[in-house]
Amino acid sequence: MIAPSESRQLFPLAPVNKGAGISVISPASFANPARVDRGLENLRSLGYAPSLGENAQTRGPLFFAGTPEHRLGDFHDAFTDSSTSVVAAVRGGYGSNYILGSLDLELIRTHPKPFFAYSDLTGIQLRLLDQLGIPAFHGPMVAADFSADEGVHLASFYAALAGEPYVLGGTEGLRTLKPGTARGILYGGCLSILVSLIGTPWEPSTEGKLLFVEDVGAKPYQVDRMLWQLRQAGKIAGIRGIIFGEMLDCVSTGAPANLLDDVILHAFADLDIPIAIGLRSGHVSRQNVTLTFGVEAELSAADDAKLDLLQPAVKR
Repeated sequence: MIAPSESRQLFPLAPVNKGAGISVISPASFANPARVDRGLENLRSLGYAPSLGENAQTRGPLFFAGTPEHRLGDFHDAFTDSSTSVVAAVRGGYGSNYILGSLDLELIRTHPKPFFAYSDLTGIQLRLLDQLGIPAFHGPMVAADFSADEGVHLASFYAALAGEPYVLGGTEGLRTLKPGTARGILYGGCLSILVSLIGTPWEPSTEGKLLFVEDVGAKPYQVDRMLWQLRQAGKIAGIRGIIFGEMLDCVSTGAPANLLDDVILHAFADLDIPIAIGLRSGHVSRQNVTLTFGVEAELSAADDAKLDLLQPAVKR
């Protein structure tokens, strides 16, 4: 029997149609200019009208795309720009933590838009979700994904923007680690960023959620350490189920191919919850899937694993 989940009142976002303007910004690190150009061109070829923020291609100081003030200004301008309907990050990298505490929530609340990002931007996405109810679009970024020929899973991208429920499964890489069925509010993001938020004013609110986590280049023992930290911080207690991403390059040289699977099963051995892995959202090898955090979803982990996003993220 599936336990009922808490009701969730999401901020009413308008559907986004082809031809819509997209504000493209760099809230964290700068990107390769050639990849930015390819990403913008591919967005145009799909029928959208992307425009770069004033500091989106600033290089420096260090690895940042401008100062925190530059990046914060671009972030706010992207939401208030009346010519665009979507905000999309160029890439993640590192640096959005410097603007996390300075977000003007009232400005964003009065100019709400879908914000597409992942990786380092997890903290910002979850703050907007937890404090404003704005769904988090954990999906493709401009230089990281739209720049590649097969970088974006278009079916989920279109469905999320149109407010249509959609189903993900084996075709998107999902497979069962521990069988079961659970329903809850889909929530999560990059595992290392979730861990980094513990002890800050913006700790993730995982209680009662259907949790999605993903990362890149973390060795299995490092994944185990992060899951241990989430548990000790009380962030595992009460979750309905857990879905792991592709976990790209999360391997140890010379170790068995299934070591990460075994690590995950060991970490959750005492919990009677379904576990799945492999969903290509976030750091992925190809066709980045859009997940909408904050919506009602159901995980069915059996011979064929399936994640059913039951609630639209925008108002149809």
